[in-house]
Amino acid sequence: MKAKYIRVSTIEQNTDRQTNFEGLTYIDKCSGSTPFNERNEAKRLLANNSITEVHVHSIDRLGRNTLDIMQTIQNFTSKGINVVSEKEGLQTIINGKENPIAKLMIGILGTLAEFELSRSKERQSEGIAEAKKKGVYVGRSVGSKESTEQFLNKKLSQTIIRHLKAKESIRRAAKLAGASVGTVQKVKELLGQN
Repeated sequence: MKAKYIRVSTIEQNTDRQTNFEGLTYIDKCSGSTPFNERNEAKRLLANNSITEVHVHSIDRLGRNTLDIMQTIQNFTSKGINVVSEKEGLQTIINGKENPIAKLMIGILGTLAEFELSRSKERQSEGIAEAKKKGVYVGRSVGSKESTEQFLNKKLSQTIIRHLKAKESIRRAAKLAGASVGTVQKVKELLGQN
């Protein structure tokens, strides 16, 4: 059975670019830096023993860390699951055998994804430093923080609160709201203080 794995970084992001697939689809809305085996839908995908082929739009959907990407690919390969990266045109298993060229290319592409992420953060820091020099960067005031009321009134927090009031577990509320477990725990703790 074939499946498609999709990851976007935020709840607001659209998955249309990656969803041109007929069959089982697993969609995670989380940071690419979250290890693959810690993502909600990725866990479900890994637990499905009937899958023989996993499609991804591109290798960086599996992660932004080369080691995590390689471990994820190895995990799939050890189960006899072929990983197909559509954008790069790679398959990890061909004619029942591991594809060494794909392994090499995935290592290179994973390293490039990791490098681009670090460069992006570096460019952001440089931009902030330049804006500070020009006096146009405001940022958060030193010592300021979001009030409990502001945090709890956010749309995501309200969604989490609704699920918690429906007696959902922390993990289930996180999954339903598309939030991290940590965010749900924070909401729950703050509700307990009020």
